[in-house]
Amino acid sequence: MPARAEALDSLMIILLMLIVTGGLAAMTAISLLNWLALPVLRKTDAHTFSRVSVLIPARNEASKIAGTIRDLLRQTHPHFELLVLDDQSEDGTALAVQECAAGDRRLRVLQGSPPPPGWLGKAWACQQLAAQAKEELLIFCDADVGWHETAINVLLCEMDRRGADLLAVFPTQRTETWSERLCVPLIAYAIHAYLPVYGVHHLPFPQLAAANGQCIAFRRHAYNQVGGHAVVRDNVLEDVGLARLTKRAGLRLRMAEAGGLVTCRMYCDWQSVREGFAKNILAGFGGPPGLMAATTFHWLTFLAPWVFLVSGFAGAGVPGHPWWPTLLIFAGISVRGFSAWRSGQRVKDALWLPASVLMMTCIAGQALWWQLRYGGPLWKGRRAVA
Repeated sequence: MPARAEALDSLMIILLMLIVTGGLAAMTAISLLNWLALPVLRKTDAHTFSRVSVLIPARNEASKIAGTIRDLLRQTHPHFELLVLDDQSEDGTALAVQECAAGDRRLRVLQGSPPPPGWLGKAWACQQLAAQAKEELLIFCDADVGWHETAINVLLCEMDRRGADLLAVFPTQRTETWSERLCVPLIAYAIHAYLPVYGVHHLPFPQLAAANGQCIAFRRHAYNQVGGHAVVRDNVLEDVGLARLTKRAGLRLRMAEAGGLVTCRMYCDWQSVREGFAKNILAGFGGPPGLMAATTFHWLTFLAPWVFLVSGFAGAGVPGHPWWPTLLIFAGISVRGFSAWRSGQRVKDALWLPASVLMMTCIAGQALWWQLRYGGPLWKGRRAVA
């Protein structure tokens, strides 16, 4: 019996290691293909004369928004209007915007009204902005996004070059504290290692779609055709929802890395990282069962190989020890490092991948607690559910 039990244990370990091997092989292949398929915004000598409305929903952003406004008003692109909607802020956001704009006529500050029943705050703010915008191209961006002086021109040139109805730009994330460095780059990891960009661009399936609400550019006819933010009024992932609706409508969705021309510092400490990610993570994985399945998969893929390596040195019978577990560890770190390099992050932080997985587990726990206690996530003093 002991020999049979030992054989079963060995078979189970082999099965788990094969699953991990297959998963990492798929991530590696997707990452390499995305290297070719995902464009990066680059400075260009080309110019476009397209007129554009830049739309910023802002709630309690007085400490961040001034830099964004100054960046936008320094743009080399000459044909744009800038609309900021003060979403019932309590910190003087509107005043901060007006002070740094110094009377620039391209800027209008709108006062937002409370979300109607069934609407989430950001979706309602964006809907109000779109209703007031005058131009045929719409760029929705967050209040903490930084813009190189040529960024709008480059973005619009890329939109024209790709024939995009919706261009989803992934800003280069600025990270400083350890919690930011170990969690925020996982957004890029998910795009580069899990989402085949060729499928996003060329296959009709709405499930192959992604966007980052920090910076998305719509042609107005496409925005109106999908129904605007009204159709994602109760979706905490309104950006992804719009991307999927764009594909479902037969319109052209394209994605691009910002290449440092558009930047963002999403969070500034562990509390904001934890709460910010917890706000979206349940919706991103389709609810508690999907989140728990994903957490289990990431533990198996990125933590179990370390257990196998250490157990083998402790005398346990681990097949292929130490080379197979070491190869799995190396593969996980390499894919994480590759995505960091592609998205302008610190490559060396990939060595801390196990810590990133544990931190994301804490975030998953926060999201599940909010769901159990409040029926959904909390954000900026509001329930982030309709």
